[in-house]
Formats: sequence, structure tokens, C-alpha cells
Amino acid sequence: MLLTVVLLLVSLGMITKGADWFVESAVSISEKSGIPKIIIGATIVSFATTAPEFTVSAMAAYLNHVEMTVGNAVGSAICNIGLVLGAVIIIKPIPIELHSFTRKGGFMLSSAILLIIVAYDGVVSPFDGILLLMVFLGFMYYNFRLQRAIFDGNEGVREKVPLSQLKKDILLFIAGAMLVVIGSRILVDAGITIAEWLGVPEMIIALTLVALGTSLPELITAVSSTLKGHQDISIGNILGANTMDIALILGASSQIRPLTILPQSLAYDFPLMILIMVLLVIFGITGRKLQRWEGGVILAAYLGYVVGLFTLYN
Repeated sequence: MLLTVVLLLVSLGMITKGADWFVESAVSISEKSGIPKIIIGATIVSFATTAPEFTVSAMAAYLNHVEMTVGNAVGSAICNIGLVLGAVIIIKPIPIELHSFTRKGGFMLSSAILLIIVAYDGVVSPFDGILLLMVFLGFMYYNFRLQRAIFDGNEGVREKVPLSQLKKDILLFIAGAMLVVIGSRILVDAGITIAEWLGVPEMIIALTLVALGTSLPELITAVSSTLKGHQDISIGNILGANTMDIALILGASSQIRPLTILPQSLAYDFPLMILIMVLLVIFGITGRKLQRWEGGVILAAYLGYVVGLFTLYN
């Protein structure tokens, strides 16, 4: 068990560092190759922030641990808002840019509501997954159009550099991706072992421990940007990450194998996910900033959810 705990901690470090390298190298490649930042920002970098969740859920689906697939994706979405964003708002209020917030919040809520609809029969089939992936594609298209509108005419034409000067960035990109994939496999195995040892259902481990572990990049980014006075960055990142957690991760994972949905998810996890998302959206559109007390309410809702999880379903 000590070895399992050590492997768990090592895997979290690998995932976090790998995601960091992945983002850094992707941005560097975009700048040196002349690929517009708007394209990189709307694709590779956005995906990199959810790479840990994606690889863990996809790996779990491949290994036929679909409870961990669903639990990790849904748990990460709940954790991103309840723990990460709730704590950040308490540290410092977050100003809201209403136009972008309402649309990104709309995509987030749409993906969550669609998940509940397609999962009502107890399974997310490959066809259901395609519907979720369509929401993800719509979200990516919106981001592309938004960033093009902001940066069009402001980006100079970059001089492309030879491929030889990109070798270091490409190696870092590959190394980061490999760390995330390998770390994810170790994390899944360690999570399953700990669940068996504690006698706790895999679903609860996935919704809490694994979800928190794969949300570390968002947590680190949110805290770091807040301490640097750029806490407004956190809200956009988390709204986007949550849309991808549901629409992309579960949509793609269902293509590997159909995802069985437990009655617990339909009765408890999904409603709490919707509740915490609605709280965030309501707080955001009723004022020009998210206040500390609103962050406290969101954080309290998350803590109450975790307590209820262990009380009702352990």
C-alpha cells in the first residue's frame, strides 16, 4: 500500500509536469513556426489544460473501468468550480466580462444538460458520444471566431524558422505528452488499488481523489494567476475546461466503449454538477464580478457534496 501511495504521488507529479511541458512547447512551436496564436489558443493549449482528465478517462475506458471514466470527468468539472474557482474567488473577487462569460457558461451548461439527457437510459452510447462531441466542436469554433475577432489585424506575419530550430520544442512536446499518458495509467491503477484496499467504490475515488489529481493543472494555474493579479484568467479557463471535461472527454471515451451510468450519478452527481454550474452562472450574470461571499457559497456546496458522497454512497 505504501508503494501504491508513492506511485499515486509520482503519477500526479508526472501528469502536472507533463501538462506544463505540453503547453510551453505548444506555444513555443506556434511562435517559431508562424502558426497564429488564435489557432493554437483555441486548439492545442485549450486541450492541454484538460489533457490529464482526457488521458485518465480514456485509459480507464480502455481498461474497462468506465465508472472511473465517468467519475473522473464529472468529478473534475465539479472540482474545477467548487474547489478551485471557489477558493480563488475567496482569495480575490473575479471581474466578469459578461459577453464572453454568458456564452462560455452557456456551452458549459449545454454540455452538462445534454449529458443528463443522453445518460438517462443508464448508458452513454457511441452515438450519444457523437452528440457530445458536436457540442465540443461548436465550443471550439466559437473560441476560434472570438479570438480571431480580437486579434485580427494585430498579429504580424511571423517569419518561419527551420525545422532544426524546433527540435527542442518538439522533443519537449513529445516528452510532456508521454509523461501525461504514462502518469495517467499509473494514476488509474493506483486509484483502483486504493479503492479496493479502503473498501470504497471506484466511483467515489474517481469523483474525489482522481478528479482532484487531474485538476491540479487548473488549480495551479488559477492560484498562480490570482497571486499575480490576473485572476480573471481563471474563470475563462475553467468554463472551457468544464465544457471539455463533459463534451470532449466523455464523448471521446464513449467511442472506446459504451459508458455505463450508475444510479448514483443520475440521482446525486449529475444534479450537484448542474447546481454548482448554475450557481456560478447566476452569480456571474447578476454582477460585474464574483464576490468573496459567492465564492464561499460555491466552495461550501462542493464540500457538502463530498461529505454527502461519503455519507450516502460509501
